[in-house]
Amino acid sequence: MLLAEAHKLDNTQPKFLNEPIETDATTDIIYMMCPMHLLTLEEEVAEIETGQTLSILTDYDGALEDIPEWCAKTGNEFLGVYEEDDHYNFYIKKIKES
Repeated sequence: MLLAEAHKLDNTQPKFLNEPIETDATTDIIYMMCPMHLLTLEEEVAEIETGQTLSILTDYDGALEDIPEWCAKTGNEFLGVYEEDDHYNFYIKKIKES
């Protein structure tokens, strides 16, 4: 499958992972709610290089919809989410410059 075709797949649903993923950077946005979690996410993705991965720690349930949709809208890859006892770890791979 071509890379361009891969990004046309439905990337808007949360994909739950069985274990955490090692990433290049992590940001903790626990206790942040809409729209601050998306604004912070955008800033953090801008800080990493294309091809690098970012872990986002949040306890905001709305992120289960917001973060995959943000990835689909911006052209970045949503790798999945790992659920901890008290928060979620979302994983994003930066595909293109913002």
